[in-house]
Amino acid sequence: MSVRGPELTEHGPGLEERGPGPVNVTLSVNGTERHLHIEPRVSLLDALREHLELTGSKKGCDQGACGACTVWIDGRRVLACLTLAMACEGHEVTTVEGLSADGELHAMQKAFIAEDALQCGYCTPGQIMAAVALLAEGHTADGEIGEWMSGNLCRCAAYPNIRAAVRAVRDGS
Repeated sequence: MSVRGPELTEHGPGLEERGPGPVNVTLSVNGTERHLHIEPRVSLLDALREHLELTGSKKGCDQGACGACTVWIDGRRVLACLTLAMACEGHEVTTVEGLSADGELHAMQKAFIAEDALQCGYCTPGQIMAAVALLAEGHTADGEIGEWMSGNLCRCAAYPNIRAAVRAVRDGS
């Protein structure tokens, strides 16, 4: 199942035209306001990784096909490689770095470790972001987990362990 991003900008009269050169952009990332001076065409993924040094989200395919760059915008899953950074102004961006609280890993991060739901680990941040979101979205039936995680590819084929980690969090184990 593909993950589509929310409509992040409003179009209408009086909308400030910016670009084509670098522009000032303010993003709220993991609860912190961050200021950037970037070209309008910079993707959210590149802004996070290259400008904000938040390297948890991975650049897998850079075409929206693998899910390694999955983040949340206002709590909804989006593919950061297909989302323009400047379109995220006024919205809350959450990355895998933003899941832990007070130095404590999120339950899904702990479950991925406990269930050995990673091998090379490259897809893991996107898998975790998608897994937390699918449970919050209410896709909790065993048959739904695989379907709602299908936009996140694992080249190591750790899918049974990934589904086990999701079920562990769902079941509170």
